[in-house]
Amino acid sequence: MDNLLNNKRVLVTGGAGFIGSALIETLLELGNEVVCLDNFATGKRANLAGFTENSDFRLIEGDIRNPDDCRKAAEGVNLVLHQAALGSVPRSVKDPVTTNDVNGGGFLNMIIAARDAGVKRFVYASSSAVYGDHPALPKHEENTGNPLSPYAVTKKLNELYAKVFGELYGMETIGLRYFNVFGRRQDPEGEYAAVIPRFVKALIEHRSPVIFGDGSQTRDFTYIENVVQANLRAASTTNTEAYNTAFNVACGERVTLNELFSFLRGGLADFDPGIAGINPVYTESRKGDIPHSLASIEKTSQLLGYSTEFNLQQGLAHSVKWYWERLK
Repeated sequence: MDNLLNNKRVLVTGGAGFIGSALIETLLELGNEVVCLDNFATGKRANLAGFTENSDFRLIEGDIRNPDDCRKAAEGVNLVLHQAALGSVPRSVKDPVTTNDVNGGGFLNMIIAARDAGVKRFVYASSSAVYGDHPALPKHEENTGNPLSPYAVTKKLNELYAKVFGELYGMETIGLRYFNVFGRRQDPEGEYAAVIPRFVKALIEHRSPVIFGDGSQTRDFTYIENVVQANLRAASTTNTEAYNTAFNVACGERVTLNELFSFLRGGLADFDPGIAGINPVYTESRKGDIPHSLASIEKTSQLLGYSTEFNLQQGLAHSVKWYWERLK
């Protein structure tokens, strides 16, 4: 990773999550001080275990729904990487109130705290979910459709608030629309586990993973190191055209869930040949899921200098090895 950012004091909200902890890891390696704000609702203390003895790391156990916690965390920082959120479309369909409280109200609390603390640069996690029912592929940032889930509504709301705060208060806000991020530390447990760790865990345990729908739906899966790079570039850019807008963070290639399953099964079979004979089981599609997703990364490349450092196969190989060593 290029030394895009150093000697800064950076607040990472949701730092105990798998994306947040990857950001903290790299920020510390590059010589920054890091403040982490997390309430451990979905984040894991184990994800922070490697940082707690580092004098440049500070943990604030708090909740973005609490304005006082946000103000405390923002005090004295140079920039904010806002990752804290309740993910999962199905979770938002089941419990839209909590999703809105965290992703909507919590976002507003955090950006207000950053503004009041004099923090100009506010980089935040948006989502490919904002594209909703817009049919065009690949997805270009200027063309979004109607949201298909409460989660998508909250991410669209984040982008609206960020643009308004940039225009009204002179902040430099940059949204990153993540496309199906995966990689080390992504939690395979629970009802709302993401598809890759869920598939991997089932295969390691010699169980048949569940595919919702017929497996023909496509996704642009994005390895965690690409996401870290995008955040660093957004945090350090001096290109004023990049301010107060949103960017796709993806590989710019898509794969069906059936193909994804085959890749994972093949990778794990190298460790355990018995996995090669396992097949998935299929069930009905989930409400709110987008059938197809593919990003254009042209704008992100032009304005932020982003490039795909890890393609899907490279990312899957790293991830399979990581999970095998920890779950077997």
